[in-house]
Order: sequence, then C-alpha cells, then structure tokens
Amino acid sequence: MKDATYLSNLIKNDELSPIEALEEMKKRADELNVLNAFVELDLNKAKEYAMKLDDTKKCQPFFGVPFPLKDLGQTKSGFKETLGSKLFKDNIATHSNNYVKYIEEAGFIPFGVTTAPEYGFKNVTDAKINGPTKNPYDLNRFSGGSSGGAASVVASGITPIAGASDGGGSIRIPASFSGLIGLKPSRGSIVNGPGNYRDWQGAAVNFVLSVSIRDTQKMLNILKPTYQFSPFNQPKAMLPVVNRPLKIAVCTTSPIGNKVSEEALLAVKNAAHFLESLGHCVEEVPYPVDGASLIRSYYQMNGGETANMMNGISANLNRELVIDDMELMTWTIYQYGKKLSAADYAASFHLWDEATVVMEQLFQQYDLFLSPTATTIAPTISEDLQSDDIRNRMEESENQTKEELAELVYEMFEKSLWLTPYTQLANLTGQPAISLPTHVTKNEQLPIGIQLMASKGNDRLLLEVGTWFEELHQLLIPTVYKNFN
Repeated sequence: MKDATYLSNLIKNDELSPIEALEEMKKRADELNVLNAFVELDLNKAKEYAMKLDDTKKCQPFFGVPFPLKDLGQTKSGFKETLGSKLFKDNIATHSNNYVKYIEEAGFIPFGVTTAPEYGFKNVTDAKINGPTKNPYDLNRFSGGSSGGAASVVASGITPIAGASDGGGSIRIPASFSGLIGLKPSRGSIVNGPGNYRDWQGAAVNFVLSVSIRDTQKMLNILKPTYQFSPFNQPKAMLPVVNRPLKIAVCTTSPIGNKVSEEALLAVKNAAHFLESLGHCVEEVPYPVDGASLIRSYYQMNGGETANMMNGISANLNRELVIDDMELMTWTIYQYGKKLSAADYAASFHLWDEATVVMEQLFQQYDLFLSPTATTIAPTISEDLQSDDIRNRMEESENQTKEELAELVYEMFEKSLWLTPYTQLANLTGQPAISLPTHVTKNEQLPIGIQLMASKGNDRLLLEVGTWFEELHQLLIPTVYKNFN
C-alpha cells in the first residue's frame, strides 16, 4: 500500500529525501491543476521547512511526508488562511494552532492549503474566490465539501493524506464522493484550540482524509490531546471487540424521507453481506431518531455560531458587515442567527442530548450502526442545488422574520441535504463515524461510501472493522495507491 506510512519509510531508509518527495508532489499538483484543489502551494516555503529536519527526528511516525492543510481550522503561521471567504481572501495566518503543531511533531511537512467552501457551510466546494474544486474521478463533478480540496488532492494521487475537518460530514462526504477513508472521531478525542475550543459546540473536529486504515489509526494516536483545556472530556477509549460476533444495526432509510439511490442501497447491502460472511449478525432497524428535527436544530446552532463569528469580524473591522462582504448563503445564515434568541440556541442542544441518549441506548444492543454515507454519487458542478425563488428570498433575508428565515435556511440547504442526510447525526451526538470506500457504481464508475457509527470512544472498533474490509480487498481506494513494492 503506497500510503503515507509507505512514503515515510522510503524517506527514513534514505530511498527518497523529503525535498524529492515535495518536488514530486508539486509536479503532480501542477499536472493536475485542473482540479483547482489548492488555495496556496508554495514549494519554496515547504522546502525551507524540510531543510530544517534532521536525522534525529526519523523516529517520528510520518517523518518527511508532505501534508496539505485545509483552509479551515488548520492555521499555519505564514500560510494563507482565507476560510474560503471574500473578507479574508488575502489573509495570512500569524500563528500556528495546536492541530498544526501536532502534525509537525509527527514529522509531517506542511505543504500547501486546500480549498473549502466559504466558512465550510456546504457539502460541495465552490467558494467564489476560488471557483469549483473538481473530482478526479469525473471533472464535471464536485469532490464534496467542505474538505473538497483535500479529497481531490488525495484521490488524484498528489499526496496520500491531507488535513480535513468535519462539522456535519465534511470528512465523510468527500470520502464517499472520492473513494477515500474518512473518519470523524469521537467528540473530545482530537486536539483543538487555541481559541476555538468548542468548534460549533463540539460538532466540528479536525482530522484527515486518507487511503489506509493504518494511517488513519496512527493519526488518531498523534492527534490525541495531551492536556484538558477543551470543555469536552476526552472519551474513555474502548478496545475493539474481536473475540465474539458483532451485532450490527443497518438502516438505509433517509432520516429526512427522501429517495436513496439503488447504488447506495446496494453498497450497504453488499457491506452487510460481507460482515455476515465473517460471522457477524446484521439486523435491519428503523432510523432511530427524528432526523428532520435534528437537522433544524443543527441549522439553529449554525446560525447562532455564524452570528457570533460575524460580530467578532465586524468588531475587528470596526464597521458593520454588509451583504457584499460574503456569499449569499453565508449572509442568510448570518441573518437567521441574528434573529435567534438564547433560548432558541439552547433548545438545539437539548435535542442533541436526547439523540445522544437514543444512540447510546442503541449501542447497548448493537455494536455498530451501518448506513449509506450519501444517497448517491457526487453531484455535477452544473447542478443547481437551489432555485431562483430561494435566491431572491435570500437577497431579502435581512427583512424576514425568524420563522421565515428558519424555513428559508431549510429550503436553501434542502437539495444538498437530499444528497447527504446521514452524516450530521454523529456530529450532533459526538459519536465516531467512518466512511469506507466499498462501492463503485456500475454505469458511472463513481464511488459511494458506506458509513459505520459506534458508541462514544469506540473509534478503534470502527478501524478494526475497516481493517477487515481492507485486508479482504473490499476497499476500493484510488488505483494509484494500490501497487505493492
């Protein structure tokens, strides 16, 4: 497997130098510039960092491996940090956050910044300041969002691992659309801060997109916090269950009631049959929570967090923000957040807590919860995920009531949500979830992932099961990584 571990071993054995690895990846990135996956790609900056490495650091797990950072939540001093936004399109970070510090301590070389939609609000990557990021499997389609740039970089073979983050599926959605492994770890299990310790009240987490379970496992260890500044307790790690058959709940019903494609259903069916062939018990269950109410609570949280963020930006700029300062979707979420009360905001988290209890009760009966990651393949770039009527109402969102804005926000996301209604649950409940690339569609030859969820702290069980899929050749990762030497 030509993953990041493989690449680091070449470097540690002096078969490849860090500089040569950087140059090779820059060459690939230039050849694949059509993907539009990078906000910044400065080879000289990365070389300067690489030249400071010395052989005493070869014990680091990923010594010398280039590592693209996402343009959201992965702040590196001297690197661009635009947040995909108009307001920050020329912004350069002045400090490095804890995620980046841990990445560097693991031996990685920060190399470039990958694209994201404005403030990470979408499941596709199309920030107006950058343009659409394209899927290596089909250049007419998106690679997903909000970690779309990271997904395109990894799926195309530029680099086998990249920084990603997930606040509603932003790791797992592009993993599904791009044939990658995407883990959203348990709440509290990954380093965060300084400053943004709550990260959408615990819904968001920084991690990676990868092509191997072993790289994913190593990253879970590397990014484990060594301090407790976070307001969220680190969950007690559970040991993988390997000495008995697992009980697996499976559900293909969409949590919001929309249609699920035959290919997505087939992906789950085949995964369930595979697990049964290993001696595990699979049982169909109805969707366990009220998906429609939960997604509305998610939008309430998002509105409140956006209003708070924009208030801070306004104060720093010493002026009121106007509609031309941001994309229309961002403006609408901001207007919604300004109309919400503290009671509205607090009510969201009561629903999250209730859903958490329901899911933890489910995991007392079952070890895993299996579903599609997405209802279908990646959308085309030309597909209109809104309508002129919705956009006209978004233009007038400043003048609408809280109730009108609640419906508008739901409608403006509705077509996007139809594509990916399964991923938000794990963000709200804090439980770990992983998307595995187990299926390719017959007609389009495009990937669709399956999603597995587990109880809080049971991340390693997800990886243990992922290893079964990997070792028995059920993971359909991009072919560029499959060669063995």
